[in-house]
Amino acid sequence: MGGIGGIGGIVGVVGGKGAHLGALSRIDGIDVPAGFCVTTDAFRRTLAREPSIDDRLDQLSRLDPDDREAIRTLSAEIREIIEGITIPGDIASAITSALTRLGDQAAYAVRSSATAEDLPTASFAGQQDTYLNVVGPTAILEHVSRCWASLFTERAVIYRQQNGIDHRTVHMAVVVQQMVFPYASGILFTADPVTGNRNVATVDAGFGLGEALVSGLVNPDVFTVRHGEVVGKTIAAKRRAVHALPSGGTQEVAIDSQRQKQPTLTDAQVVRLVQLGRRIETHFGRPQDIEWCLVDDGFRIVQSRPITTLFPIPEADDQENHIYVSVGHQQMMTDPMKPLGLSMWQLTAMVPMHEAGGRLFVDVTRRLASPASRAGLLDLMGRGDPLVRDALETVLDREDFVLSLPDTGPGGPADAPGTVGPGKSGTPDKSGTTGTPGAPGTPGAPGTSDTPDTPDTSGTPGKAGKAGKPTAGGASAPIENDPAVVTELIERSQASSAALERDIRTKTGPALFDFLLEAFAEHKRVLSDPLSFQAIMAGMEATWWLNDHLQEWLGETEKNAADTLTLSAPGNITSEMGLALLDVADVIRPRAEVVAFLQDVKDDGFLEELANIAGGAEARDAIEAYLDRYGMRCVGEIDITRPRWRERPTTLVPVILDNVRNFAPGAAQRRFEEGRQEALKKERDVLSRLRALPDGDQKADETKRMIDRVRTFIGYREYPKYGIVSRYFIYKQALLAEAERLVQAGVLSEKEDVFYLTFQEFHDVVRSHQVDDRLIQRRKDAFRSYQALTPPRVLTSDGEAVTGSYRRDDVPAGALVGLPVSAGTIEGRARVILDMADADLQTGDILVTSYTDPSWSPLFVGIAGLVTEVGGLMTHGAVIAREYGLPAVVGVEQATRLIRDGQRIRVHGTNGYIEILS
Repeated sequence: MGGIGGIGGIVGVVGGKGAHLGALSRIDGIDVPAGFCVTTDAFRRTLAREPSIDDRLDQLSRLDPDDREAIRTLSAEIREIIEGITIPGDIASAITSALTRLGDQAAYAVRSSATAEDLPTASFAGQQDTYLNVVGPTAILEHVSRCWASLFTERAVIYRQQNGIDHRTVHMAVVVQQMVFPYASGILFTADPVTGNRNVATVDAGFGLGEALVSGLVNPDVFTVRHGEVVGKTIAAKRRAVHALPSGGTQEVAIDSQRQKQPTLTDAQVVRLVQLGRRIETHFGRPQDIEWCLVDDGFRIVQSRPITTLFPIPEADDQENHIYVSVGHQQMMTDPMKPLGLSMWQLTAMVPMHEAGGRLFVDVTRRLASPASRAGLLDLMGRGDPLVRDALETVLDREDFVLSLPDTGPGGPADAPGTVGPGKSGTPDKSGTTGTPGAPGTPGAPGTSDTPDTPDTSGTPGKAGKAGKPTAGGASAPIENDPAVVTELIERSQASSAALERDIRTKTGPALFDFLLEAFAEHKRVLSDPLSFQAIMAGMEATWWLNDHLQEWLGETEKNAADTLTLSAPGNITSEMGLALLDVADVIRPRAEVVAFLQDVKDDGFLEELANIAGGAEARDAIEAYLDRYGMRCVGEIDITRPRWRERPTTLVPVILDNVRNFAPGAAQRRFEEGRQEALKKERDVLSRLRALPDGDQKADETKRMIDRVRTFIGYREYPKYGIVSRYFIYKQALLAEAERLVQAGVLSEKEDVFYLTFQEFHDVVRSHQVDDRLIQRRKDAFRSYQALTPPRVLTSDGEAVTGSYRRDDVPAGALVGLPVSAGTIEGRARVILDMADADLQTGDILVTSYTDPSWSPLFVGIAGLVTEVGGLMTHGAVIAREYGLPAVVGVEQATRLIRDGQRIRVHGTNGYIEILS
């Protein structure tokens, strides 16, 4: 033990809270009440007196995190045991001696300080206990034991389990700190905890002790400070306060009616407090959540911890303002990526990408700064995801942010908001309801459904004109309606992948990494093939043309007519993948022993066992053939570190069993033919109706050319992503073989450790045969913390996560609004599924999930509709929903929380909203 100022910030000795208080006390101008720490060594020595705790910790570690009742019971037993242990005499003596030096009859706050607390990746705020106004050595010793025991409150145990922290690795120190009896107290956030803006501080304040605010007894006064000025405040009616009792403990008291609506702090006091907060933030190097007290017009700081819920900001090498667009929202993968996955995607991307919070972002600042490029970018964003466009417009509306952007050349600096391009998006117009590529700068073939075009290098696609050609400024040139074009492109991609697979086999050690850098250049060359871009744009522009013109010529009944005209379009590798698994089910369905065996499969080696049962060889061959063609796919496949289906084939088993149960033999061919016939019927209908109009023959001929163009090229849109993922699996196999050699050489503990190194760091380890184990552990901890963060669609260099809105008034009250991407209306049971392996679908179910990438396609054959939280008009879920004729609405904020599994819902895929019926 020692004075708080002398503990040196050693978390392992005094816990997170104690370490922060020690550091705070050494910051010039920061007043911290005096006190001392009971160290983690005292905690360990005391618990060692009761061996039965070890057995109970073993039991606790084996409990299911969802078994709340068992956790509650066992953690209560552990707390009772700890509180009953007599503190060793020398520890008790040291505590009382420290109290004598400070005043043994004074009042103290006795506060838990765990070693996994107030950390950059996990704050543990409110997980352990604090006791205020404790008086006398006997009471303080008793409350030290209570603090130790609070390491095992139910909420603390569950929090550790959710954050992957071993109960045995966390120890408890206790801070004993002189009480202050404040006029006012509260919390200061040095960054806006809601938006994340680092330039905005918020102060919550109330009379008396802060316990009144923490417990929710009163609503606080809230002050907002930006650049040293109070820019907003809300003064609450503060009817109650918590005060200390002379004999110890606290009590609620009523506040005089004349004071209830008085501001707790003056503006000058608020600004002074924020200045202190900025000093603390600078010392710790990140935004802080600070507990403060006002005593005699002076501020005392009683705690400071990092704000762990803020989304990190991409690093920049300048002090300029930047606006970033999320890559993950366009790639249908908003989960965090491991460092190797991030760096591999960056190395194969067509434009620079910036990392933050385990996600990738593209800097669109310069595109927005120029009036010439701004309108095109906003149009592109609005077509792909209206929420992104609205978020960008929200930033553009702030003149101080936009006007500070650098001059971009001929276009000059950005005009003041409102002078260039459209204002806030209302109900989407024609250009806002048609398909388009997604966010700029994502890697791979321009314009693939999950791999959008790269306008920074290839321009912004123009909207199709009357003849189906892009308007001036468009990026694509017309090509003939020739299926041979698609065949040639696929053959080129396959040849490149085959050459990669052949040539990489002989490469090991540093030579492998040199070879891969060359392979990445070939990767980009294949994916930036101008002919590929033309083919993709041909299909997309024809889709836009059909939607616009058929609605204009034939009325609202033909809104999104292309959704039907593209049913069962040929050559879509992703929709074929879903149908192919129906064929696998056809092989398995008549083999009862195989079906029974698959129902109990747990191990990824099941394919070897399958051949030993009746009919198993045929079933195994069918699954193996499927994996040969599609085994490189998986959920989150843009992250090379994610396990592929070939590596984890058990992922497919639940879907195969659903197909066995829900479909009759021949379903794949039957469904494809039904879609094709429906598209042909729609084609005949619209052409017949067009010929009855003025200039009808000309309109019908133009429309027929566009339908043929769509059906020739729209299926190819999915292929470049398949090519990317095929190459990625080849890279991954070679890299894992190299990692295995490092394990055999004793350099790595396990081969998956390389996932927490960047490509260049991995290369360095291969050259040096030395690895920084602490770096890998820090990366693992950081990745775990990133999983709790929600990435924003748009992020500014101020750290503000900007949320867009649909701004529509054409939906029923209470409906959930989204982006209409596949026409039709369907009513059915909602199945909220966050992991494809947990799928248990029945005919007529509506899939509700966070996002879908191509790996989810096998589920689409068994559902009646689709709702996702993330997506755009030409992202994967939308493309395949249209291919299969499923009504779909994407971009529905918090859909998986607002819709409960099993509820009956109605999906309005034409107009973009969901009604919850039960």
